[in-house]
Amino acid sequence: MSTPVAGPPPSSAVTSGLAPGPVAEAAEFTRRAVLAGILFGAMFGAANAYLGLRVGMTVSTSIPVAVMTVALFRALGSRASILEANMAQTIGSASTSLATGSIFTLPALFLWGFTPPYLQIVAVAVLGGLLGISAMIPLRQLLLVRSAKELPYPEGRACAEVLQATSGTAAGTVSAGRAGAWIFRGLALGIVIKLALELLRVVPGEVAVALPALRNAELALEVAPALIAVGYILGFRQSAIVVSGSVLSSLALIPLLSHFGAGLTAPLAPEATRLISQMDAGAIWSRYVRYIGAGAVAAAGIATVAGALPSMARSFMEVARGIRGASDGGQARVPERTERDLPGKVMLGALSVVVLSLVLVPGILGNGLSLVQRLVCAVAVAVLGIVFVAVASRIVGLVGVSSQPTSGITLVTLLCIGTIFAVAGWTGPGMQAGVLMVGAVVAIAASKAGDISQDLKTGQLVGATPSLQQLGQYIGATTACWAVAATLLFLGKAYTFGSQDLPAPQATLMKTFIEAVLTGSLPWELVLSGAGLSVAAMLAGVNGLGFAIGVYLPLAAMAPIFVGGCARRLADGWSKKAEADAEGGNGVLAASGLVAGEGLAGLAVAVLVGGLKYARPKEALLSGTAGSLAALAVVAALCFFLVRAGRSSRRAH
Repeated sequence: MSTPVAGPPPSSAVTSGLAPGPVAEAAEFTRRAVLAGILFGAMFGAANAYLGLRVGMTVSTSIPVAVMTVALFRALGSRASILEANMAQTIGSASTSLATGSIFTLPALFLWGFTPPYLQIVAVAVLGGLLGISAMIPLRQLLLVRSAKELPYPEGRACAEVLQATSGTAAGTVSAGRAGAWIFRGLALGIVIKLALELLRVVPGEVAVALPALRNAELALEVAPALIAVGYILGFRQSAIVVSGSVLSSLALIPLLSHFGAGLTAPLAPEATRLISQMDAGAIWSRYVRYIGAGAVAAAGIATVAGALPSMARSFMEVARGIRGASDGGQARVPERTERDLPGKVMLGALSVVVLSLVLVPGILGNGLSLVQRLVCAVAVAVLGIVFVAVASRIVGLVGVSSQPTSGITLVTLLCIGTIFAVAGWTGPGMQAGVLMVGAVVAIAASKAGDISQDLKTGQLVGATPSLQQLGQYIGATTACWAVAATLLFLGKAYTFGSQDLPAPQATLMKTFIEAVLTGSLPWELVLSGAGLSVAAMLAGVNGLGFAIGVYLPLAAMAPIFVGGCARRLADGWSKKAEADAEGGNGVLAASGLVAGEGLAGLAVAVLVGGLKYARPKEALLSGTAGSLAALAVVAALCFFLVRAGRSSRRAH
């Protein structure tokens, strides 16, 4: 195989290696670890892109990739060292951040009627990845070492514990084979159910019931393995917050608009003469509630970023002091293996590549921009990117990657660069795409910074070499970008972004705000009303972004998330304290498998329907009451699967 990179890890890693033998000889940066990371990265990157386009959020893949790597190596007759498994998850998890930043922004081009070239999507993804990695590396010592007590990096610690537990050497731990089995079971189940729903139309994809006492009010539930799995991963509390926003929209805002606004017309062309009394619930959501939700998301995102400004300022001051201290002289020393970062010239070179590419290659930001406009965009990317990389790296240290406010960071970026364009009078047709691309690069960079921060924390706890992890992140970013770009184009051709199948909620929000800044056409009364809802939620101590996403998305898409959260509470013993103390165990691994399975099956459906022109049945084989009951039975079966997986890990302990 490969020549292993070895060294003496700290004592905590010595007792937790996955393979027997001297830990000092443990392999780390090997061909098989790199290939496993690239393989699983492409798989989970595609799955997360699909998930994000459906529901506007993605899930962390570090733990599933780590467990699947160990299980794969054992299935092939060998055992992975703990450092090899960590390297594979470092490379593989890079795809999630690329997918998050890309699907939050780039589908807006499709919504404007443009189909971006494949290489343009690849370039934006890889440049954002390079920016996020290169700007975060100088912060490692400050955030992960000197601020270790202040910033726990929860997902990084959880991944380290999983890596240690899969050795099966400690009492009460779960073997890699058993843990990996739950991922593969979830993967298979997600694929089977998705294909049965989308290709064969065995049962309806959604169950809905109207509430007669409220006009245009209905309860709806989508049959979606990935969304139920997301709810399980989030837990009962967070899933309840998310669904509460959708309940407010479906059971309060839409009925109120139907009752009091029957004589009002749609706020924007081309339907400015259509009365609310002529609209159904879906039309009211699209013409009114969508803008209220957009304001809620924007306000929550901006508030989250504003709350991080003091931490960001302290971070920059600490970094500046550290740089000055290093430049004051002193005896140079060779750092220990576990303290070694990539040379500064590598990071500066990568940052230079990002800026120069945006200035000198017209096709990346769009062919409609002049050299001066591209220069302004490149400077904005560099400044805002570095600022928000520091913000994101610190935020995930407190709350984890899943709660990272990528949408809020992106909105602030779009408002900044959009305002510059508006003041300069750059409001022509090609300017919207230029503003969007700046937001895309910064969004990917911020998301990538959060991902590498967690990975480096995991490496710190298991005795990995930071410089090799950083190299692995560069490899992951430059390989996963191809899969993420291909996924976007496949889905863009097979479905319509903004449709019920793939609503692309975050990208639709970005499109709306870019148009508002450049043309001033946004219905600000609705947007500011939504902002007021977010402020009220945050004052009540509720997660503003989670609540706002619920307001912005239909109840049908949020209800399965809440169902998954209920399954998590049931698996944990229906106790708030039990859920707070639980780390998810096999249940989270099974849920991750469901997410990956539905995502991969969704891509297969896109290829068959969009590429090979497969004709799906127009109606479900089981319809009416029988179909609804069968669909609910599928949901119940998925919940039973997750509860059983979660309780299996509790029994093991």
